[in-house]
Amino acid sequence: MEKTTYIYGIRTIMEAIESNKEISKIYLLKEAEGLLMQQLKTAARKNNIAVSYVPIEKLDHLAKGNHQAAASISPVNFHDLETILEQTDVASNPLFLLLDGVTDVRNFGAIIRTASCTGVAAIIVSEKGSAPVNAATIKTSAGAVFNIPICKVNHIKDAIYLLKAYDIKTVGANEKAADLLYDIDLHIPLALVLGSEERGINPSTLKVLDQVVKLPMQGDIASLNVSVACGAMLYEAVRQRL
Repeated sequence: MEKTTYIYGIRTIMEAIESNKEISKIYLLKEAEGLLMQQLKTAARKNNIAVSYVPIEKLDHLAKGNHQAAASISPVNFHDLETILEQTDVASNPLFLLLDGVTDVRNFGAIIRTASCTGVAAIIVSEKGSAPVNAATIKTSAGAVFNIPICKVNHIKDAIYLLKAYDIKTVGANEKAADLLYDIDLHIPLALVLGSEERGINPSTLKVLDQVVKLPMQGDIASLNVSVACGAMLYEAVRQRL
């Protein structure tokens, strides 16, 4: 991302401040009150962040929704996967997440939020064909995008090969898999791979994974929303690691 991004929502802006994200200015609704608003004002003052009190029309233009606060931030910085791997203690059983073609920004934001809650070391996406980190992504992630490294790679397969070189097992989600997620060991150095809702994981990507698993499905709907499936898989990994 090269241009200024606007984020919105009091809690999201508070999360950005607490994560030491560089904020250029905060825009607050003139007549807004309340405990959270006061906490935001205090945080802005302590961190020497410029505050501008604006009418609802200005906020609607910046946030495109019913919000009391917006802020302009510097671009989200993406991380280098190899550098992260070099700094990772593989003996600690790190957990990585690869997204192969997730394009919906709200799904992406929800996935980032869950990944942050489950101790994921980094999220890996491809340069092309992936959801951007924009205001909607940041809002849906509840600011978690500031707390977890996101790595962009030229090709997901390159990332998989690199993870394997560091002895990290790659496990993908596919409804046609023979093995259930619950029947495999996830208490290992692990990278979970999920694909888009439309086509799942790319067939060429599936071929290079160490293992493919599925979640048990009941009822007439054959698949889960990708962010829901991601949450189920991550929390099974957490359960096994407790």
